[in-house]
Amino acid sequence: MAASEPKSAPTEAAATKPTSNGEQSPFQLDVSKLHSLPSEQQGLYLLTFTADLARHVDALDADGASAEQVPLKKELFQIINLSTPAPTRVIRNNLGRCFAGVFSKGNRKLLYDSINELVAILQAGKDKDLRAKHAAVSCLGALFEAAGDSAMSLSPLACAAALKAIKAASNDTGYRSAIFRALGRIAKGISVAIDEDVARSIWKQARNAAGGEKSLLVQASACWCLEQLIRCTPYFDNSNDFEKLQSALWKALESSSVSVRHAAASCLSAELVKSFSESPNKDVVPRIRKPRKAKKTAKGEELDDDLERASSPAPEKPATALSYTLTEMLKILSTHYCRSTTTNKARAGVVLCYIKVLKALGESVVEKGYADIARHLFTDILGHPSLQFNRYRQLTSRKFVRLILERVIGRMLGETAQLNACRFLLNDIIKDYPQAVKERPEPTKQSLTGAISALTSLIGYLDAAIGGIAELCREGLLQVVQHPNFTVQVHAARALRALVVASPQQLLPTVTICMNSVNRELNLLAGPRQGPKRCVGQAHGLAAVLSASSSHPLYGSVDVYARVLQQATSLLKSSGSSDLRISSCQLQVAWIMIGGLMSLGPNFVKIHLPQLMLLWKNALPRAVSRENMVQRNMIELSYLAHVRECALASIKCFLTFNQRLLTSDVSRRLSAMLENTVGFLQSLPERKTSDDPSNRLSPALQLQDYEVMVRRRVFQCFSQLLVLSPAGSVEGTAHSTILPLAVASFSDPEYYAPSSLSAAIASAAASFESIWDVGDNNGFGVTGLLRGLDVRDPVTRRVDRHWTSRREDQDDATQLTLSPLGSAPEYDSTCCYLPDLPDAEDPQPPGTEAVNAAICAFGLSMPLQSPRIQDSTLEQISSSFSATALQKDPARKAAITVNVALALATACKVATGEVGSSKGHIQSSATEKGILALLHLCIRDADEVVRHLAATAIGGLCCSSGNAFTSAEVTYLTETIVKNREPHVRAGCALALASIHSQLGGMAAGFHMKNIVGILMSLAADTHPLVHFWALDSLAQVAESAGLNYSGYVTNTIGMLCQLYVSGSHNAETAVLASSNMSIDLSVPAAIARGVDSAINVLGPDLQDMTKARDMILTLVRLFSQEGDVALVLESLRCYEHLSLYAPGHLRFAKYAQRLQSDVDSGSSEIAQSALHGLSALMRRDAPEITRTARPGLEDRLWDYLDSMPDQPDIKNIFLNWLQQTGASDPAEWIQRCNTILTKTKAKVEQPKTATVKNTAGPDIQDEEVAGFAVAEGASKEDEAQAPTSTQELMRWQVRLFAMECLYGLIAMISKQAAISDDTQGEAALQRKVADVIRIAFSASTAGVASLRVVGMRIIDQVLKLFGRTPDPDFPEAMLLEQYQAQISSALTPAFAADSSPELAAAAVSVCATFIATGIVTDIDRMGRILKVLITALESFAEESESASIGELRALGSNAQVMVRMAVFSAWAELQIASTEQKYLVDVVQPHIARLVPLWLSSLREYSRLRFEPDISASMGTAPLSADLDMVYAALNRQTLLKFYQDSWLSLVDAIASLIDEDSEFVFDALDSKNASTGPEDESAVNGINGIVRKSTGINYREEPVAFFFVLFGLAFESLAVRTSEDHTITRSRNLDILQALKKILRPSVSGNAVYRDIVFSETMDLLSRMSLTESLGVQAVVVEIARNLCIVHPSSRQGLQTPVNGEALSEDIEQLFELTRIIVLVLAGLIPGLSDTPVSVRLENSEEAIALVRTSLQALVDVSDVFPSIIKTDLHATILHIFVTILGTGACQAAVVPQALPIFRRFIASIADEQRAETASQLRNALARMLLILKNAQKRETEASLPCEKNSMLAITVLLSAAPRDFSADDALLARFIAELCESLEAPMTSRVAAGCVRTLLMAGVAPAALLTEAITFLSNPVDLEGLPDGRSLVAQTLTMYAARLPQKQQAAAIALFMNALLKRASGEGTHTHQETAARLLSLAAVDSATFRAIVTAMDGGQKAFLEQILKTRTGVQQARNDFGSDREPTIALKMDFGG
Repeated sequence: MAASEPKSAPTEAAATKPTSNGEQSPFQLDVSKLHSLPSEQQGLYLLTFTADLARHVDALDADGASAEQVPLKKELFQIINLSTPAPTRVIRNNLGRCFAGVFSKGNRKLLYDSINELVAILQAGKDKDLRAKHAAVSCLGALFEAAGDSAMSLSPLACAAALKAIKAASNDTGYRSAIFRALGRIAKGISVAIDEDVARSIWKQARNAAGGEKSLLVQASACWCLEQLIRCTPYFDNSNDFEKLQSALWKALESSSVSVRHAAASCLSAELVKSFSESPNKDVVPRIRKPRKAKKTAKGEELDDDLERASSPAPEKPATALSYTLTEMLKILSTHYCRSTTTNKARAGVVLCYIKVLKALGESVVEKGYADIARHLFTDILGHPSLQFNRYRQLTSRKFVRLILERVIGRMLGETAQLNACRFLLNDIIKDYPQAVKERPEPTKQSLTGAISALTSLIGYLDAAIGGIAELCREGLLQVVQHPNFTVQVHAARALRALVVASPQQLLPTVTICMNSVNRELNLLAGPRQGPKRCVGQAHGLAAVLSASSSHPLYGSVDVYARVLQQATSLLKSSGSSDLRISSCQLQVAWIMIGGLMSLGPNFVKIHLPQLMLLWKNALPRAVSRENMVQRNMIELSYLAHVRECALASIKCFLTFNQRLLTSDVSRRLSAMLENTVGFLQSLPERKTSDDPSNRLSPALQLQDYEVMVRRRVFQCFSQLLVLSPAGSVEGTAHSTILPLAVASFSDPEYYAPSSLSAAIASAAASFESIWDVGDNNGFGVTGLLRGLDVRDPVTRRVDRHWTSRREDQDDATQLTLSPLGSAPEYDSTCCYLPDLPDAEDPQPPGTEAVNAAICAFGLSMPLQSPRIQDSTLEQISSSFSATALQKDPARKAAITVNVALALATACKVATGEVGSSKGHIQSSATEKGILALLHLCIRDADEVVRHLAATAIGGLCCSSGNAFTSAEVTYLTETIVKNREPHVRAGCALALASIHSQLGGMAAGFHMKNIVGILMSLAADTHPLVHFWALDSLAQVAESAGLNYSGYVTNTIGMLCQLYVSGSHNAETAVLASSNMSIDLSVPAAIARGVDSAINVLGPDLQDMTKARDMILTLVRLFSQEGDVALVLESLRCYEHLSLYAPGHLRFAKYAQRLQSDVDSGSSEIAQSALHGLSALMRRDAPEITRTARPGLEDRLWDYLDSMPDQPDIKNIFLNWLQQTGASDPAEWIQRCNTILTKTKAKVEQPKTATVKNTAGPDIQDEEVAGFAVAEGASKEDEAQAPTSTQELMRWQVRLFAMECLYGLIAMISKQAAISDDTQGEAALQRKVADVIRIAFSASTAGVASLRVVGMRIIDQVLKLFGRTPDPDFPEAMLLEQYQAQISSALTPAFAADSSPELAAAAVSVCATFIATGIVTDIDRMGRILKVLITALESFAEESESASIGELRALGSNAQVMVRMAVFSAWAELQIASTEQKYLVDVVQPHIARLVPLWLSSLREYSRLRFEPDISASMGTAPLSADLDMVYAALNRQTLLKFYQDSWLSLVDAIASLIDEDSEFVFDALDSKNASTGPEDESAVNGINGIVRKSTGINYREEPVAFFFVLFGLAFESLAVRTSEDHTITRSRNLDILQALKKILRPSVSGNAVYRDIVFSETMDLLSRMSLTESLGVQAVVVEIARNLCIVHPSSRQGLQTPVNGEALSEDIEQLFELTRIIVLVLAGLIPGLSDTPVSVRLENSEEAIALVRTSLQALVDVSDVFPSIIKTDLHATILHIFVTILGTGACQAAVVPQALPIFRRFIASIADEQRAETASQLRNALARMLLILKNAQKRETEASLPCEKNSMLAITVLLSAAPRDFSADDALLARFIAELCESLEAPMTSRVAAGCVRTLLMAGVAPAALLTEAITFLSNPVDLEGLPDGRSLVAQTLTMYAARLPQKQQAAAIALFMNALLKRASGEGTHTHQETAARLLSLAAVDSATFRAIVTAMDGGQKAFLEQILKTRTGVQQARNDFGSDREPTIALKMDFGG
């Protein structure tokens, strides 16, 4: 990316280069050209010019700015004074930036002139265009803000001019707003130097505007202006001004505009924060008022005289200085909040003030004042009487308090402060219930609710760090869970669940206490001390804790679960004998307990499912007749309804957690129960209320309430059934029964709970405005799934957030007021033990939830119905719409409209398959028309929420209904837009068009695109804000969904967007009041930016070629990024991210990276997160470049941000990508980084200007030796839980854990590289830093959080494995890690302490084994406590007992015991495996082998039982609880325990295999179960083994050689056969280990003949075949070895060991042998081209591993050929010969494979030649013929491999002929052909030497000697002077002398004569350089037969003798001759070695 910067450099240089004379700027506006352009392009021209000008000024340095001041000023004023086009908002902003840039950088000699000119424009008469004045006042503000400190004397003039202009701007909203903005900027620029009179004048005007201005924009600007005066001046810090300010701001907070409320809240909070003082307030008065100096207040009073007289004629109070304590400040806010006249929106505004005040005060103040803040919120807000009788206000207040206390303050607090906050909540509030001390009154239920909720939140933040105070939490919560108030109970139950999730050690104690409490309360029900409420509370606590147990199976107890279920079922059976009210309590408790147990999942529930189905059937019987129901009284009916509601709640829990059990039968039976319940509801009497308390089951609930709750449950369960059940399994009658009820629930005019009296009066009085502002917690039956434009999907309950909705804390406060409904956990107590909804949304009132669930049921069911039922359903909805009752009830009509719109939208989503499991259909024309008619009503609705839903539904309907329907609908919408001028109708139709296009997709909607785009572009130019905003939004949707199909419209779109952006009408600063007020909360510029982003995505990489469009886009995006609107900045960041993806070369990369870095510090969390996402994308591409480009401090800021939000995924991705890219190359930096984070302390500053102290007083563990022994002697550990409040603390444990995980990943990465290659750079660097790594790991192993300690252990384990056998570079005689024994040993000690955890102990046991196995200490006596731990653990866990322990860690649960036990056994297995290499370990392991082997085998047997046994529940049904619980609930524990066995089993198998390898008698005895008892357990185990093989076999396992064979074999087989999601490298390594073990297990001494049984063998072959095709070469090598071994020890191969077999058995044997051989051939076929049709995946030339595998496979084939039965040997021989010949003819094999294969080929030929089979000769001749053909082709030299192939072919044929000489006669034509080819090759320089070697080998083997001798003598006698031939002649000469020695005595004389003659001829022909060699050869001949030699010499003539003498004289001695002969013989020796000659 860095390389991309220069591309944009020329433009930048041109823009930034100042002129030499300083008189002329490179930018000059060509006014004539501007005016010559069409009017629509003038704005674009001006926009581009000013944007470039601003960019140019931004790039200037101080000198450049000074040099260009004059021309730039001239240009700027020229633009300000333009009449056409007049400066608009964007132009004004650019001009302001230019003024600010010029005067903030350069000298300020023109500053006064510029201000005077701007003031002159401002003061000009009426003839001056207001737009020029508007631009001037904007520039004036920017100028003073940037350089006001140099123009203080002109500030009164400027302010006076601006104040005077306010009156003239009365008709221009934007102008008035700009004046207040400018005044605020002036005050900000000159700060305290502003004149007091001027400041008070501004104050007065701004205060009036803030409180009474009609324009929302002006109100917001006035509030901002007031805020600047407060921040920058001291004049208004008095009580009088503050009271007047409050009255104005309280009015502003009543505003409907979010922006105004934000501005007012910001202003008020600024004053409050400024007035904050920590001075103690000893008086009781709410505020401390200190008298101020008179001179500061007198002027203010005079200036405000008029205003004050108007507001109050009362005498003035003396003004006092503002000074408030934290409590007094909060009291000011709460007083206004709790007034009965304060509106809901104003309350949200007050909450904004709270948030802003607390954030501004900072962490230190909030931490100190946490107790005061919490008490204030609980008492003054939650406990205020005015909120107690309005349920909606009560619930929203609770939400507001949660927002302030849990989200804002909770995140501000550090870890220590959070723990202290927990202590305060527990000790000072929660534990005061029940009252124990008279002085401490019992807290109110509101305070308890708030405190418990805050505690739950803090537990969530702290997570595992809560462990130090977990018992304190448990005690407090168990006290309040029995509070009589239901709300407190439910909150306490949820807190208990959170506690157990965070601290699982509390699971069993809490469950036990809750269960005992429930038992106690149940027993008291019949007596006078009965407490049904307490009983229900305890039951909820129990269910909540049970629901947490599934996430911590290590800490659970099967026994407890069984007892809970038994208690619940017995309660259900016995409840009928009790009083009605007591019985209802018993039933409720029972069903709550069953609901809590459902979370244990299918493995638990399926055992009891028949019993549960029976219980549900009894609770939900078929409805009785209506007459029978009428006879019952109200309390009986309430009881019946209550029973059904409780049973349905448990069914809901069952459906949530047990989808796997929902068979068709179960679904059908459950749907029948729901149908019965609907029948019960329909049979209830009309009157459902009673004033008589004796007629009520519960004092607060009427029959009507029970009916609503049952209806809610029916719809919820039915919806879940439809989503989760198999298709078609829900009864059709259930649909037809429930669907009409659902429709009536959300659309019947009369079918809703009565609302509050005030809401009814308001509705009746025709004062109804919006359903969303009702605030009565009922909303006339409106759904609660909508908040503004955010829609919660009725089916999935996930929120689909609209892009306009913000996600800040303060925005959430505003969001709460957008719905008339509150939410709270007590509305549905199942939330205690069900998973939280997405976004942690609480349940809503039962009536609302019934509507929500009814809409969901309708949406899921409607598309599945027949057209007739669909029509009747729509008819029902239509009749509701047109009901006469709705004409007098507009609120109910509005609610029905919303509900219907959402219901239809959901149905359309289901019809298109977007949600739900079964895709339905809405395709009958009548249904389509009916739905469309309803949607057309909705699309015209004035409510934008309804329009949105209708648009979505129309899109879905068109998507499912086809082209004709879509065309008609597009036409209808288009015509509606043309005919109907209503803005909201046009906006709705635009949205519908966009929805149609986006849901149809680019291709299907292409036919309508032109029409849709044209309409939307014309609507986007509309002046009405509602129309153009939604048109722009729709256009962006269309472009996004169209993709490349939109590319033809992009240019026009960008042009239009630019025009709209620069226009004056498409923003809130427009002159028209109504438009401005509408636009203020509709961010039109953000919608424009979305359009630009869509255009960027459409163009994609084509942006790089489209210069004009790209430049315009870059200009726009740059301008967007400089705006202040959060939505606009977010869109600009998205644009930048996409630009960096598509056109990185045209983006200024460094600026972009630094911009993202700046945005991380933004005050908006959304902007910060978006910037982090952008940084994450950049880091993924090139992390080092980003870190170099960014400003200093990026890394620290990222860590700090992660500390504030530990679950932020983007930051983690940034560091992980960075680690991935640089970890291996620079591990030292990463180790230092992790160490820094682990020891880094955060300073909590007391005052903003105090410097932070870094890295001081950290834990003193830098010295390794001190650290090593610190914990060993019981030194105190880091315990965050007991840390007092301090100004410094470590980073959160989650951040430190992430840093440790990074370090762990780094070491894993380096270990992986070290395993692949030696001497890696990373390993060497890590070795140098090993001391730091061990110190870090030691530090983590003593942390207070178990997760950190576990990772510390794992890192120590990694280091031991990586460097355990590495010598110390300074002292090679010692091990590197020997010096760190103390630290490692001390780090292990806390792992076995009483406060440890099973996970930590298991990890520590592994470290112990690794430490001993690596050989750091080889003396047993010096292994000390590490070995002792393993020995004592083995002794403890060798026996099955509940009291097994390790170290001080006792009282382990059954699952935890298995975990630790397997870790111990695995550790010993590792030691046994290592003992094969490390002999000192033999003495360590040997004494315990007798105990270990049976334990290993029993563990493996248990593992095989868990893994392979079929689920026992299917056959067991409901087991009696007296049975063995572990057996009954085996399936429940199975998933938990399997993991522990999976982690360890391979080590156990390897250990046993290593003992098998050693032929240990003991292991064979153990394998054969000779030392095991034969009890019932063994029988079950043996039966369990049957599950190993997948198909049933007739094998009697007791007949096998060893009883445990199938356990071992089955485990290995299954693990190899099953695919895993693990890392590929890990899987490959694991498979290799398994196969190595399997190779040892498959020995005859272990396996016998079992593996050769049909089914076992076929399964094994399938597995090995697959692995040979898909696995790595290393794995394939072991597969080949296994196949070879199985062949060699095959029963048919073992001579004398078996009786003769019949023919059928022989054919089976032959088949098996062929299968095994086929696997070997498969491996070869995957490596050698030409053996199969499929291409090979490995290049043999480049892979030594592949060459080794080929050699192994060929050797295996040859080995196998020796043992094949003779009847099939011929086929195998032919196959092997074919493979060898193919290898010979393959070019890729010539360099490396053929030389390796030839020795094997020779061995094979020799073996088959010895057998002398009839077919052998013909097979060998065929092979020879093919080889000759290969030789002939190679001689053509067509490829690079031809020459090696020719040489190899000659060698191979030579091997063939020499190894089987008897099979070829001397006159064989093929032999003659080869000899001829060989002779030709002798004469060729390139092949001469090889051919000579072949001749020698053949001669020595006696193959065709006559022909060969003739050719050899001829070759030697007739030398030709060619390069390469002399080597060949030397070899031939040597061959002849050797051959002479082998000839019979009779032939030697003639041969010697011939050979001497040939040698002399060669010497004569080649010259003297051959004389020495010839002499050696002649002497060799003389040695063969000296007499003959002398006779020949004697017979020579004189010349010959002289020549011979000359040759022999070249030899100086015999030794030299021997040396020469030896050197010449080297090839001979090599040839012999290669070919066995």
